[in-house]
Amino acid sequence: MFIVTEVAPYPQGPAGVHGVLPQAATALAELASMTGLEPVPVTDVSSIPAEELASDSVLALFTIGETPWSEAQRSAVESGVRSGHVGVLAVHSATDACVGWDYYGRLVGARFDGHPWTTEFEVEVRDRSHPATIALPDSWSWRDEVYLFRDLREDARVLLEVAPGQLDMSVTGARVPECGLPLAWCHNDGAGRVFSTSLGHFPSAWESPTFLEFLVGALRWVVDGPG
Repeated sequence: MFIVTEVAPYPQGPAGVHGVLPQAATALAELASMTGLEPVPVTDVSSIPAEELASDSVLALFTIGETPWSEAQRSAVESGVRSGHVGVLAVHSATDACVGWDYYGRLVGARFDGHPWTTEFEVEVRDRSHPATIALPDSWSWRDEVYLFRDLREDARVLLEVAPGQLDMSVTGARVPECGLPLAWCHNDGAGRVFSTSLGHFPSAWESPTFLEFLVGALRWVVDGPG
């Protein structure tokens, strides 16, 4: 099962909602089907039975704000991931969610800490041995929001980052955190596999063969393991 969770306009969440969500959900569902998973798109996480969050599945997160997971759901996700029964694919704004859930930051690997830039930049592939990156071009120009992160896991395997010298450091809020400017990473949480990327803000991302192939590789790693 592939549970695709999309952001909804929760009262405790941010004012804006990503307009790309329906397109992203459709694309993720198609990618899931390509890897033999049954896609289940969800716009309200409270509707997901807790037992499904602890069973053999992959949880795709495109969420933001204080997403209203119940205590039973949170416990199910935590136990499901750590036992290896649940994998996670976290996309774009997923790191900017669930500030009140301590485990969540460790789950997705880092916490969102602002995005001073929305611009075109060159992507640097730091690790070409991963299934998500092995087929990426040598030169990859991309337009997106560039996120800053805090509390990046010490065991995060950074796969992509912004190439040096690509960003205007004179804009308000511009800085380079201690963890640098990663765009994608993966890690294990217990026996569970988690893949996170901050890319995917614009509709063009979900029409890009390069980006979609990148996500297929990410999903295959979450499902199948080492790479």
